[in-house]
Amino acid sequence: MNSAVRTTCPYCGVGCGVLAEMSGDKVEVAGDPDHPANFGRLCSKGYALGETTGLEGRLLHPHSHGHRVSWDDALTQVAQGFSRIVREHGPHAVALYVSGQLLTEDYYVANKLMKGYIGTANIDTNSRLCMASAVAGHKRAFGEDVVPGCYEDLELADLIVLVGANTAWCHPVIFQRIVRAKETRPELKVVVIDPRRTATCDVADLHLPIRSGMDVWLFNGLLRFLVQQGKLDEEFVASSTAGVADALTAATVDPAEVGRMCGIDTERILAFYRLFADTQKVVTAFSQGVNQSSAGTDKVNSIINCHLLTGRLGHPGMGPLSLTGQPNAMGGREVGGLANTLAAHMDLANPQHRGIVQTFWDSPCVASEPGHQAVDLFDALHRGEVKAVWIMATNPVVSLPDADRVREALQRCELVVVSDCVASTDTTALAHVLLPAAAWGEKDGTVTNSERRISRQRAFLPAPGEVRPDWWIICQVAQRMGFTSGFVFDTPAEIFAEHAALSGADNSGSRCFDISGLAQLDAQQYDALQPVQWPVAQAGGAAAARLFADRRFSHADRKARFVPTIPRGPAHAATEEFPLTLNTGRIRDQWHTMTRTGRAARLGEHLPEPFVDIHAHDALLAGLREGELARVATSWGSMIARVRTSGEIARGSVFVPIHWSSVFASEARVGALVNPVTDPLSGEPEFKHTPVRVEPFVVDWYGFVLARRRLAQLDVAWWSVVQGEGFSRHELAGRNTPSSWSPWARRFLDAGAPDADYLEYDDDTAGVYRSAHVIEERLESCLYISRRPELPERAWLGSLFARERLEDSDRHALLAGRPLGVPSADSGPLVCSCFRVGKGTIRRAIASHGMTDAREVSAKLRAGSNCGSCIPEIRALLAAAAREAAAGSEAPAGSEAPAA
Repeated sequence: MNSAVRTTCPYCGVGCGVLAEMSGDKVEVAGDPDHPANFGRLCSKGYALGETTGLEGRLLHPHSHGHRVSWDDALTQVAQGFSRIVREHGPHAVALYVSGQLLTEDYYVANKLMKGYIGTANIDTNSRLCMASAVAGHKRAFGEDVVPGCYEDLELADLIVLVGANTAWCHPVIFQRIVRAKETRPELKVVVIDPRRTATCDVADLHLPIRSGMDVWLFNGLLRFLVQQGKLDEEFVASSTAGVADALTAATVDPAEVGRMCGIDTERILAFYRLFADTQKVVTAFSQGVNQSSAGTDKVNSIINCHLLTGRLGHPGMGPLSLTGQPNAMGGREVGGLANTLAAHMDLANPQHRGIVQTFWDSPCVASEPGHQAVDLFDALHRGEVKAVWIMATNPVVSLPDADRVREALQRCELVVVSDCVASTDTTALAHVLLPAAAWGEKDGTVTNSERRISRQRAFLPAPGEVRPDWWIICQVAQRMGFTSGFVFDTPAEIFAEHAALSGADNSGSRCFDISGLAQLDAQQYDALQPVQWPVAQAGGAAAARLFADRRFSHADRKARFVPTIPRGPAHAATEEFPLTLNTGRIRDQWHTMTRTGRAARLGEHLPEPFVDIHAHDALLAGLREGELARVATSWGSMIARVRTSGEIARGSVFVPIHWSSVFASEARVGALVNPVTDPLSGEPEFKHTPVRVEPFVVDWYGFVLARRRLAQLDVAWWSVVQGEGFSRHELAGRNTPSSWSPWARRFLDAGAPDADYLEYDDDTAGVYRSAHVIEERLESCLYISRRPELPERAWLGSLFARERLEDSDRHALLAGRPLGVPSADSGPLVCSCFRVGKGTIRRAIASHGMTDAREVSAKLRAGSNCGSCIPEIRALLAAAAREAAAGSEAPAGSEAPAA
């Protein structure tokens, strides 16, 4: 890719480098082999980025109250609306809700407008939902929101502890670095601490499936054990820390009590404790399973306490490592994007820091008290205290807890402004003013990943329609509000230079975040900026891969703080009415609310519909069957999802993915179910523990439609839709079976073509109906109905849409519901998204070639050879084949072994 543009992936906080270029009318992407975050690797989502850049469904023009307007009219309406409300009700009556999808330059001017010119800290970000507890924990321990280490530490460690982090699916490139390190050094040990047995456990030497919310018990017990075993770094603790006595007083639990509280055998607890105690080079990587809790900050500090006690940070191969959720959550934290922080890692509560920022900005004011944090912000909207909100690059009607109340809040709000690149989301539907923002590939700026590495995100596509970058939109509104002097920027390079300069203002080493060495970059140098970790305090100076090697921290006395962490359970326990615990999270191939990944066909095939994963015993007690539908209900809301019994879930818990919105399913917004309680320090919601009830959602029939167009009207009891390769896949379920399926199906599928052929099969006794709609010998759509959820495989049917002409055998196969005479035609459900290899294909290859290792599968089929995310599933198929072969070899003579 000689003409490729070097940019950065817009998904998770790993911050992978991407090479992107146009090839005809398509965008081709590859991993950047020179980027130190990924060295050329991409996950399935990154690999499919080129499929997400089309203009279908894009917001291309400004709109006001449903009508297209000019940019001048839209910007003026926003500026006048905000100005009027500030004038009549004060600055705290307006708010911004922004996103880790914004670039740092966008984030910077948004924060500057709110805190330095309007004079309120009512600007918060969806990063509050995933990383705020890490921020609060870092600040308590280190005096600043600092991640001490880097990704290389994972390769240098002798023990990696993954806590509340399904790294295999949520940070796949990081996971592959761990896998390769373990292959190189088999003595490297990995411990996974997670209530679920996720794909990450594939690499684990020890898995501790602790009960949800019990992390503080576990790490307090470890802290006490380390003391008892004499593993203190006494010199470091005495000279470089404070508060150890209080932390140890809070950590009074012994391994037996930890085991009882966590639901883990004491010997397994001790195995982890001994491993940690006896290994000097330990990295403890944690993510949203730790952060998303009403005790999230204490969980973070309980982990950090163990590293402080042993002095295990600041040196290669050791330290706590927060794995960030979003591509620029870190950049947003750097510019003060949270409602309780100030730009350049300065404190909103510190008058001296407020003075530094106001002087630097030469602004009329500076916010002096924290604004509303995410959950409270929408409560304030609901109460009418905040009367105008501007939402940028996020979808809170889906992603926030108690999401139905969020929707009500926006319906009540006097002025709702939404900047987005997508026209139709649950949130844009409630906007009074819609502003078309640039998408990935069109916008230009910087992002910062989980290891403090700043990378450029570069434009390689022209901005379509009237699309504009977020920083430009914000500056235009600011100028129309009368704030002309602080927002005269012509390029993101100018904004970055100001941001960098502010980081060095009155710093002199008091704050780790200092990139003032980059403040003098001109436009050409900014454009050529290579990935660099902060701090960079001097022009041309070397960046620091690790911090705190000098044992000096950001508290005034330069000492780190032990924080007493009092164990406490989740805010709400299970009850007789809601006897189970709801855990939410991501799946491998989707991102947030699917506004981007939902466009890529390959990303929709692995787990194509909303599901609730439940233990088989709990499913039996609730009257649920695999593949049928269930209603999942809490005190806050309900949803409908497909029942799944994967074996990954402990009894008493269920798991539901976060991704589905009203755009992709009829009733699947899991945010509507989530308890809105938050951590009192971080404001982060408790997404991992909500009391829940799961019950059958009874229907008379199940079905699906594959169609070249997305069906507009789905008058059924339940539906979901996902994009296929050249078709849309609609899953359906209904009540009130029609007396005849044929007229219903023809109305359902009719594309208005008078010469269309309908192929039909109807077995009323069996409750089976099948039909296909063919136009000019090409398959236009097909419909399958059954009383049971057992229906034909979708993969081989989807492949028929690629054919220019159906053969007679294809027509027979359509009605038979299976490929005829060619078993290999059915690839089965997708396993490898990168190369689109299905379960059936892998099973046949294993059986035909006697494969016993995932590397053999990769060599033959390429599956698992790119991002590696599917390797745990491939290994599971290999293990299943081995079990079946063993069972067959043990069968009595004359008996028939089960098919592979």
